[in-house]
Amino acid sequence: MIAHRFSFELLDVYQKCRALVSDVYKLQHCFPKEECYALGDQVRRAATSITANLAEGSGRQSLKEKIHFVEISYGSLMEVFCELQTATDLGYITEAQLDELRSQFTDIAKMLSGLRTSLVKNLKPLNCQ
Repeated sequence: MIAHRFSFELLDVYQKCRALVSDVYKLQHCFPKEECYALGDQVRRAATSITANLAEGSGRQSLKEKIHFVEISYGSLMEVFCELQTATDLGYITEAQLDELRSQFTDIAKMLSGLRTSLVKNLKPLNCQ
């Protein structure tokens, strides 16, 4: 028997984000112990924010709210990439390790932008006769 699935679980972008979160968690294990509660914690929280905001937005009734949560997901995606660049600059991970994830970030960014555009098209213009 197939269990009920929530609408966000059916989004391709959500599935790709889940995979990225998993990859980010694995990569974060390369950080030194002293970064466990600093940069490591921040990158984990930002990564999980990507999927969490897609899920939360899907539960909103208003299209404007749905769009807002997609935008927050996009912002969290950019934050994670920036934090991984910082980790590279500090020598915690290699440039090659970051580059292995770059295509995932690019694909997800495009997908989130497309989802936002799709939702915006469904907004009814105000004051149209």
